[in-house]
Amino acid sequence: MKILILHNKLPYPPKDGGAIAVWNFALELAKKNHNVFLLVINTSKHYFPPQNIPNINNNLKIFTTYLNTDIKPLKLLINLFFSKKPFHFVRFYSKKYKEKLIELISSENFDYVLYEGLYILQYIDIVKQYSNAINVYRAHNLEHEIWTRLYINETNFLKKIYFKNLAKRIFRYEKIYLKKIDILITLTKRDETEIKKKFNYTKPSFVSQIGVEVSNENTINYNEIVFPSVFFIGSLDWLPNQEGLLWFLRNIWNDFTLLYPDIKFEIAGRNAPYWLEKKIKSFNNVIFYGEVENAKEFIKPRAIMIVPILSGSGMRIKIIEGMSMGKCIITTSIGAEGIPVTNNYNIFIADTAKKFKENLIKLISDKHLFLQISRNAFEFIKENYNNEKIVEETLKYFSSIKRQ
Repeated sequence: MKILILHNKLPYPPKDGGAIAVWNFALELAKKNHNVFLLVINTSKHYFPPQNIPNINNNLKIFTTYLNTDIKPLKLLINLFFSKKPFHFVRFYSKKYKEKLIELISSENFDYVLYEGLYILQYIDIVKQYSNAINVYRAHNLEHEIWTRLYINETNFLKKIYFKNLAKRIFRYEKIYLKKIDILITLTKRDETEIKKKFNYTKPSFVSQIGVEVSNENTINYNEIVFPSVFFIGSLDWLPNQEGLLWFLRNIWNDFTLLYPDIKFEIAGRNAPYWLEKKIKSFNNVIFYGEVENAKEFIKPRAIMIVPILSGSGMRIKIIEGMSMGKCIITTSIGAEGIPVTNNYNIFIADTAKKFKENLIKLISDKHLFLQISRNAFEFIKENYNNEKIVEETLKYFSSIKRQ
């Protein structure tokens, strides 16, 4: 097969959840001897020099176009008052990207075009104009749901109004573009069900979970894990991560340090705004690393992973990654949404500050429990999130679908 993958961010290096999802899928397709073309927007926010991308597989060809996606207040206000488009669509529209897209689809006979996320789906009309490829939308989440949940939790009046307006706009555009695709791919069964229900979607759909590399030889060296240790890693420019991390620090960590004054909370994440970094560092027993060069190397020697998500949508890929490395995860119901985990068996789920703190104390106090949960987590990932198997099943589904 010849497959074109479109994304609004360069997924290399694969440091955050979205990047991991796109990169792992594209690389596995290439390993299976499919011709994969990856056309991405190299944004100012997540810029990576194209010349530094290694040639990992000859079947994977990567093309980038630069776009300054910095938020300009005037542009945002003009969009708010004089446009019906979601601002995110405006931010990720690029004439250079459009031109490169036309060049590729005019010169290559693609079987499938895969749109990774909602904001890149705005280019589907261009693809349809120049190509007969089957258009596949991989919904990383229900985008409007993120902003709806942020709106509900927001206490700032002006932000609350803006988030509500943005959620409505995004919902409207999700509905418009779902009518244009041929196949829907979701990361979770829950998202597939919600999209069918909310948007009356009746075209072909398939659940293709995010995969990680796992094998029987992949073992965890527990002698390398520092116990007890508590950590967080995630993109700190993502609003749900900012919201959840501050909630944890204010409502759980402050009290926890009174009981365990020698334990540190280690935080890593890129693109933390200055105001957030300043707040994080104001709490006791916190070590803030900022962006780390290698996320897996940061996760590897640590024990208990905190994922305090109150908003957001889709699947938290960092949870999958953490479990695959034998970490004990404490998260919320929204954090675990879409992942068929078992509370108190391979993960801990808590939706109140009290329960979150109780689970943390329980793990800190009982190394045997930590080891048990860790091993169960690893086995769960090995059984359910093997990337090679997931891509094989997805390709089989692609092949079974004829153009509607």
